[in-house]
Amino acid sequence: MIGGFVHRPLGGVQDFVRHTMTSTARFTDAAWQRNLPLFNATLALPFNRELAAGTLSRERFQHYMIQDAHYLVAFGRSLAVAAAKAHDAEGVVQFAKAAEEAVVVERALHDGFMREYAVSAAQFAATPLSPVCHHYVHYLQSMGWSRSYPVALAALLPCFWIYAEVGRDILAEAQPNNPYQSWVDTYAGDEFHALVARVRATIDQLAAQADARTLEEMHQAYTDAARLEWMFWDSAYRLGQWPC
Repeated sequence: MIGGFVHRPLGGVQDFVRHTMTSTARFTDAAWQRNLPLFNATLALPFNRELAAGTLSRERFQHYMIQDAHYLVAFGRSLAVAAAKAHDAEGVVQFAKAAEEAVVVERALHDGFMREYAVSAAQFAATPLSPVCHHYVHYLQSMGWSRSYPVALAALLPCFWIYAEVGRDILAEAQPNNPYQSWVDTYAGDEFHALVARVRATIDQLAAQADARTLEEMHQAYTDAARLEWMFWDSAYRLGQWPC
């Protein structure tokens, strides 16, 4: 269940072995492998397959762009909370900059992509957060305020990493003259992948110093956010909205 993790105290030989194995591997590599079927399911979503083929309807992409713009503002706030919780000055700078970039990207969506894909300012202002977007942003904000710094970062990682890998996959399969090529280029570019690598490195450093309970909370936070990434893409394809 999303957000339904309940900690159980570690004990016994199996828990000792599990903690030892987790501690000797990089957290982010282990998290990726744990959630690989979920990532593959994300790649296989109709939204992403049609985006790569260039056949995704304009209506679905517009819906996605509006929800993504809403999401990025809240994502920036969650990154700012993470920056405030950072254990050192480097972490403060890293995630304060990331928060700024999230807001800058949101503004770029308004100034560039939304104009390119014919989303008017009035249309954006009149469209509320979809149920999935609403849940996702509140999940990240609650994790930022109520959980430890490493766990909050683990919840933020899927947005960075899954977007980068989805973008890379779509770039490899994108058809010529794809009407969504500018979006693909943004998330598949080297600059964005370098940002993901820096975030992963910080999280791996924190995980290397974490106890077994924190590691499990980090894994659950990552999985829950990865599920919400799947739901976000799926909701965009279904033009998700409130039932009443």
